[in-house]
Amino acid sequence: MIEKKVALVTGAGSGIGRATALAFLADGFRVVLAGRHREGLDEVARSVGDAQALVHEVDVTDPAQVRALFEATRNKFGRLDVLFNNAGVGTPFGVNLEDLSFEQWRAVIDTNLTGAFLCTQQAFRLMKEQDPRGGRIINNGSISAQVPRPNSAPYTATKHAITGLTRATSLDGRKYDIACGQIDIGNAATDMTARHATGTLQADGEIRIEPRLDVAHVVDAVMYMAGLPLEANVQFLTVMATKMPFIGRG
Repeated sequence: MIEKKVALVTGAGSGIGRATALAFLADGFRVVLAGRHREGLDEVARSVGDAQALVHEVDVTDPAQVRALFEATRNKFGRLDVLFNNAGVGTPFGVNLEDLSFEQWRAVIDTNLTGAFLCTQQAFRLMKEQDPRGGRIINNGSISAQVPRPNSAPYTATKHAITGLTRATSLDGRKYDIACGQIDIGNAATDMTARHATGTLQADGEIRIEPRLDVAHVVDAVMYMAGLPLEANVQFLTVMATKMPFIGRG
């Protein structure tokens, strides 16, 4: 019997990661707050105290740092029940595909895809050995895992790849009682989507304002996925602003 479940959230210092981490804490989880910027992580931790939260500054593109993150999780809490692979970046708005630098491409690939893989790999190593065995991994995909926006090649490529990683993780995790699902989010109202509220480039070349949805609805969806028993799984879930230009875009 697990007295208190443990969740690890990457990118926990802001946006969806921060809101989800707070929801896990409110639901009685002990939470590992992982991210690149200590200040934001500390703000979340101060609201609950050291017994319930572990702050760990980490660059998820670095295998050694990711190993250290999961070792710290084991040392602090003894187990891991939910990994939310949420950390992600994009390229600067308005840069054409042919003008992207190799460094811009690599930064997105390394964070969004390699980072999720490295965290998944370490989660497997912890979850398969703990007692009770197993756990759940939730990958933050995007509606870009289904259709692209203009000038989004690196981000779109990683989110399509996250779908493949989700499927492979689901298959390879079965023998260890590890479930894996993906949430594809459209226009959650965070800093990352702020430009949609004032006008953003559409496929036809026009600039139009797009509706956004409250992050609380995204958090509710993640918490539903996380709260299922391991014999049940939401494989893919899309939550989006109802009137955003997605249906009909592809």
